[in-house]
Amino acid sequence: RALPGRRPAPVPVPAAPRDTSRSSERQRSSRSVPRPSAPAAPRRASPPLPLPPSVAGPCPGAAPHLSPWHPGSDTRRAAVVGRGAALRLESSATFHSLVIRDGGKLVFADRPRGPPITLRARYILIQDGGELHIGSERCPYGSRATISLYGRAADGAAVAGFGQKFVGVGGGGVLELHGRRPRSWSLLDKTLHPGGLRHGRYTSEKRWGSRGLNLRILDAGTGRVLAAGRFDTHLRAGECRRLLAFLALQPPGRVVAAAVGDSAARSLTLETRLLLRDRLRSEYIARLGYRQPWALVGILGGDALSTAEDKREYHGSGTTGLAVAQREFLTYDGTRFTVTAFSGWIKGVPHNGFKVEVSKGIILHLVDDVRSWLPGDRIVIASTDYSMHQAEEFNLLPCPECKNNQVKIDGSPLYLHIGEVIDGIDMRAEVGLLTRNILIQGEMEDSCYGQNQCQFFSFDTFGGHIKILRNFSSVHMSGVELKNMGQQILGSYPVHFHMAEDVDERGGYDRPTYLDNLAIHHCFSRCVAIHGTHGLLVKDTIGYDTLGHCFFLEDGTEQRNTFYHNLGLLTRSGTILPSDRNEAMCLAIRSHVYGNYIPVPSTDCMAVSTFWIANPNNNLIENAAAGAQDVGIWYIFHRVPTGQSEGRYPEGQAEHTPLGVFYNNRVHSNFKAGLFIGKGVKTTRASAEDPREYLTVDNARFRPHQDADPEKPRVPAIIDGLIAFKNNDHGAWARGGDIIFRNSGFSDNGIGLTLASDGTFPTDDGSSLEVTRSIFVGESSNFGSQGGQNSYWGKGANGEYRTLPRNKTFPIRGFQIYDGPVRMAKCTFKKFTPTVDRYSSAIGFFMKNAWQISPQNNVSQILMEKSVGLKVFFGRSGQWFGNNDNDGDKMSIFHDLDGSVTGYPDTFIGRADNYLLRHPGCLTVPRWNGMMCTGRFAQVRGVAAGNNLTLSIARATYSSHPLQLQGVNRGAPYQQYQPVVMLEQAYIIQWDGRAPEDIILYPINFNRGDWLHIALCYPRNTVFHVVTDVYQRQTGMVHSIKHYFAAPSRASALNGTGERLFYFDRASGYLFVHLQAHEARKGHSYCSQQGCERIKITAHMYPGGSWSCAPNPFPQRPAAPQRPVSQRPARPCRACGAPQVPRASSVINGAVFPINSPGIFFVVLDACSGAVVSRRHFDTVTGENAANSITDYVQTFIKERGSCSCVCFTGSFAMLGYKGQAKPSWIKVLNRAGNQKAASLQHYVPLKLKEYQCSANAFSQNHSEHISAEAMVPHN
Repeated sequence: RALPGRRPAPVPVPAAPRDTSRSSERQRSSRSVPRPSAPAAPRRASPPLPLPPSVAGPCPGAAPHLSPWHPGSDTRRAAVVGRGAALRLESSATFHSLVIRDGGKLVFADRPRGPPITLRARYILIQDGGELHIGSERCPYGSRATISLYGRAADGAAVAGFGQKFVGVGGGGVLELHGRRPRSWSLLDKTLHPGGLRHGRYTSEKRWGSRGLNLRILDAGTGRVLAAGRFDTHLRAGECRRLLAFLALQPPGRVVAAAVGDSAARSLTLETRLLLRDRLRSEYIARLGYRQPWALVGILGGDALSTAEDKREYHGSGTTGLAVAQREFLTYDGTRFTVTAFSGWIKGVPHNGFKVEVSKGIILHLVDDVRSWLPGDRIVIASTDYSMHQAEEFNLLPCPECKNNQVKIDGSPLYLHIGEVIDGIDMRAEVGLLTRNILIQGEMEDSCYGQNQCQFFSFDTFGGHIKILRNFSSVHMSGVELKNMGQQILGSYPVHFHMAEDVDERGGYDRPTYLDNLAIHHCFSRCVAIHGTHGLLVKDTIGYDTLGHCFFLEDGTEQRNTFYHNLGLLTRSGTILPSDRNEAMCLAIRSHVYGNYIPVPSTDCMAVSTFWIANPNNNLIENAAAGAQDVGIWYIFHRVPTGQSEGRYPEGQAEHTPLGVFYNNRVHSNFKAGLFIGKGVKTTRASAEDPREYLTVDNARFRPHQDADPEKPRVPAIIDGLIAFKNNDHGAWARGGDIIFRNSGFSDNGIGLTLASDGTFPTDDGSSLEVTRSIFVGESSNFGSQGGQNSYWGKGANGEYRTLPRNKTFPIRGFQIYDGPVRMAKCTFKKFTPTVDRYSSAIGFFMKNAWQISPQNNVSQILMEKSVGLKVFFGRSGQWFGNNDNDGDKMSIFHDLDGSVTGYPDTFIGRADNYLLRHPGCLTVPRWNGMMCTGRFAQVRGVAAGNNLTLSIARATYSSHPLQLQGVNRGAPYQQYQPVVMLEQAYIIQWDGRAPEDIILYPINFNRGDWLHIALCYPRNTVFHVVTDVYQRQTGMVHSIKHYFAAPSRASALNGTGERLFYFDRASGYLFVHLQAHEARKGHSYCSQQGCERIKITAHMYPGGSWSCAPNPFPQRPAAPQRPVSQRPARPCRACGAPQVPRASSVINGAVFPINSPGIFFVVLDACSGAVVSRRHFDTVTGENAANSITDYVQTFIKERGSCSCVCFTGSFAMLGYKGQAKPSWIKVLNRAGNQKAASLQHYVPLKLKEYQCSANAFSQNHSEHISAEAMVPHN
């Protein structure tokens, strides 16, 4: 998806045949520069694609005015391409440095049949009208080109503004690098199992201790070993009977593998030999001799041609070599595998064993056409488990038998990589192509050296880097590989736009700047750094195995950048910023803290993220964050701009800025969280007042408002289509106000989603968080794999072993409630079932919660599938929950609006031991540690002067069951308490010490007229001053101040007549007040529009007075009658749960257009306005002249400028098309056979592009400027 008005990224255009094989990547420790390999014939050719009219001109290397250049190699030469020079580099060259300036131009010659060109230099600087070209948009480079940056960290002087070992673009510079653009990354379309087989590869090798005949029985359709046995037919006569019985149990058609260990002949009877000869079709078993090696692979009941057999002669020398039998089989799903059996003697030691493994390479099935991936290319397959370290690299092999969506790899996978949608969650592994025909690389030493943070890294981290400064003339990069780039130095990153300001039309660039189809891998400091730069498009780019934040926004000012369909994985910790560092780095790097401060790693550091988004006004569309040490996507907030951007926006602006587009992003295999919204960075230098380092992780909260102005209306942040699975801690965490998750999926996370609303007193009044139309799965059938730093392996709820998040005992939760108000609607829960080791619940609460929870939290239209064994859980004392007695633990609550969770509508669910909520009509649910109650509930906020006081509050009806609240800010001059209470009830407040001299009571979440009677315990000689006022939280102003007067009796003080009275009963020591809301409250606000009403009590207490009171000063009465829960059970809810898309449909911006009968269905949109202008169904099964009708409709009724989404029910066909002169890059066609899986296309279609030739008024109309289009058809 592109921003409105922005030209789309160029359409990939096939060029000359690609050179192929590269040697395998070596381990990070070596980091050597691979030698270019010879070109090879292409595997397949793609059909030519039409070019959009906007792409740049012809092949730059063919320009006639260029002069051939063969500069040779001289590491001392400082080459300059200056005024009047227009050169075509036709052979490899080495310089000390290369400067292109004053209108000079250097173009790489493109000769696919010639040798590759390598340009080596310590640095390359392009400025003042200088130009460097390798290919162009219209004519991608077809040969192999390498820019290799060399030099050690201490060699030579740094260039001002750029540093060392770089490609730099200064003012007036042009950098145009355009290699071939293969598909950057795809998804697995079929699960890849360890070893390439569903049940994994099998190996067994024995030496001594396996005497006799060793057998394995396998399923020929899966390669699974079904049975194994060893029969000592050498020493034990009875073993022949056991052997024959074993074989009699095996049905015909099974694969059998046999191997002799040591010797099997002495007691092997003739009868047994003959039976084995006939059953196994063995040629040698009848004459098997003493210690003779023998191996066989065959099929039980098969013919002689089905058996492979081998033997060796034993001569007493101690070495016979190995008898090896081997046969190839084909699984049900078309995977070829080899079964091997071997037997022999080596240096007097017997050897025998078996192997079951995929033969001749493993074929991967991918979602997309990958004919642009060629033999010799290198790919990476992402982890689909909790550990990012299960990502695996492979080289591609020639594969003439492969289909368009298949490639063959040269190795055997160690881990499980999912290639399917499981329980409604798309868990398919990303597969990225790391090879491009233009390579920019750093030349590396074999190991770390000098001052390169060698205490943390064993390898050299001083790579190359690309730095682009403001006022460049043109920068576009596509089809480029960057390897061994970046340095553990501030500002030296693989690709770094440094303070470049607006780089699109707004900055005067007719061709907006972009990075397209880059492969950035094995790099040492980030992937793409966007610093003080706006309007950049980063598209189809891979960031793999890098240090520090990968896709990185730096100062908090960066806006209007678009990240579209990028893949980041294996994002490791780095040293540059506190947020980059792991625990060891955080504790060791203290040069910028104040004094002797020791950082706290879990809060100051440990935040490295694949996408570090420092301003919300950026677009993230269809990206994948597939494994970071900490977080996949982190929205972080700079209260003020930092670094070189200081002063560029007012304080707090980023926190109030509306969110850009967030659509269809994937986050998985991250340790801390998949998506994190919240927190900020410290924007002040270390000092005695705050000794933490500058840019340490700090607190901040996201509260989006129109124009970033908190006085203007709220603008909800929409998180649409998030997929979060196999994240160790959280699938997603959101803290703040007005954030809505929709159409999302959460599976196999420690905690699926936590909504920590900022709408609780005293923060963002009126804000709330919501999740809707989403799926939560506890333990899916993605069982994972051991290894790759997965720490926990244990039994799942179904009894099968699986990887586990956090710990074997960690309490898994689907939706976690924290603070509030939060809402959940139309969501589905699956497979949350406790085990003997751990609790697992669909809905849970933040553990060890010291703060409050709002009774406005609510759920509705929830579908709990039968696989949910525990719907709600309030925790129990023990591991993880501690004593489970913090204030928030006790006050946990939510409202089941329609009864879809409890079975009873309009029911509140609270903790079972909370007698502030309980009444005789409540139902206790022991498994939840909870209860279901009807009634009306709100909160009282108490702010009390005095430190370390514990408040005891009890409802008068249950005065013997008080709740003890510790409050927050213990040790501070004022403590805060906020219990949930039942309205129109009497409550008693006492303290564990001398009563506070000042206390303020706020009625929170009270509607007009709601009231409580409150009795507060004081010494009997106390004198009171009581006032009421209204507090405006945002301005801090107070108005409507009124005084309370002493009443003659308790009854007169509590009669609710509107008089403001209090009564102090000196006999009991209780002060009685009537707390009532007089103003109306709207929406999710906890106070009225006038402000927060409150009562302020000032107590003058004299020495010597007793501060203990009787338990209950109110008359003893039975609990007030409340409607019992069981009175009206909810009816079954057919509309509950995440909506299921109809069998065949088009979906436009969430509107579903179903197809209810076979045929072809068109939905036509105007590409300028986004309006649906036509819908038409054609019956192509029974209808007459359907073809003519469709032709007439397309030619006559669909006007130019129309984009159409059409679906064929019977043929599983889906298309996103366009009628007009332009050929947009989003055109897609997917056609599947009728018996295959669903044809499904999703795309974010940009509106109002210049190519559409929209009328002038179309650009001024207030229409949506992008549209989400989806076409899908399942198989029949």
